[in-house]
Amino acid sequence: MIKLNIADSKNTKLMSLLVSGFYLILMSLVVGLKVENWIIVIAFNACIWLSEASRKFILGFSIFIFFAIIYDLMKVYPNYKVNPVDIAGIYNSEKSLFGFISHGVLLTPNEFFAIHHSAVADFLCGLFYLCWIPLPVAFGLWLYFNNKKQFLHFSLTFLFVNLIGFCIYYIHPAAPPWYVAQYGLDFHQGVGGNTAGLGRFDALVHLKIFGSLYSRNSNVFAAMPSLHCAYPTIVLFYSFKSKVENMKWLFGLIMVGIWFTAIYSGHHYILDAIMGISCAIMGIAIFQYGLLKIPVFKTFLSKYEQTIS
Repeated sequence: MIKLNIADSKNTKLMSLLVSGFYLILMSLVVGLKVENWIIVIAFNACIWLSEASRKFILGFSIFIFFAIIYDLMKVYPNYKVNPVDIAGIYNSEKSLFGFISHGVLLTPNEFFAIHHSAVADFLCGLFYLCWIPLPVAFGLWLYFNNKKQFLHFSLTFLFVNLIGFCIYYIHPAAPPWYVAQYGLDFHQGVGGNTAGLGRFDALVHLKIFGSLYSRNSNVFAAMPSLHCAYPTIVLFYSFKSKVENMKWLFGLIMVGIWFTAIYSGHHYILDAIMGISCAIMGIAIFQYGLLKIPVFKTFLSKYEQTIS
């Protein structure tokens, strides 16, 4: 099989300019251009034009760029305009399944942690939750330089799980626990993102880390499934597939830490976490035992691997 040569690919460079122009025009029309849009375009084109190695790298990591663009475009038409937001239903289900009596009052786990928390837990949970995107990106980087085949399997599974989650967001919009704590069980359109319990971490370190992140939240009513819980699950699975012997324990610890923080911080119900983990398992299973069995898809992966190798 002939190996694809992109060392002096004028078509690749031209295509990068055309795609970048289309992306900037699209974003300016639908959500308005932001600094991060320009950063993406400049970084992408710099890698395309700089060298063969950088060109291969950015063509591989375009999978993650594609995910970021789709996530950003969710602002164009929020899910609460497609279907009614589940506020009371999921809250009452959580209380029915996982609620418990504390001082004579039936509480959800989120409500309990909102009352009973500590500075140590706030700090550790904040550190865990900061890993939700850096962990898959860092693991993807390691795979890119050590195992191109597993890198593509991991990154495409990551994208696939996100697409499953995004579809569920629109099929079943759901409010997070902090929304109920602040606004009750009634729907209020236009509510912005909220740090909830993670605001305690910002206060401890005297930085608005989560405040900055959640101010850019694409959609408040996208609590189920919890993709925060899905990402470390995918990483842990592919760490076993890729035989990352010395890091599995750390990935497992971070995974459990993120799962706990999702509940502790008031950003997700246990039901959201279970659904997020289920999405990860479903996405992995479909990719490993479905898509990889399709000849056309296997050919696509083979050519993609050649391109970035």
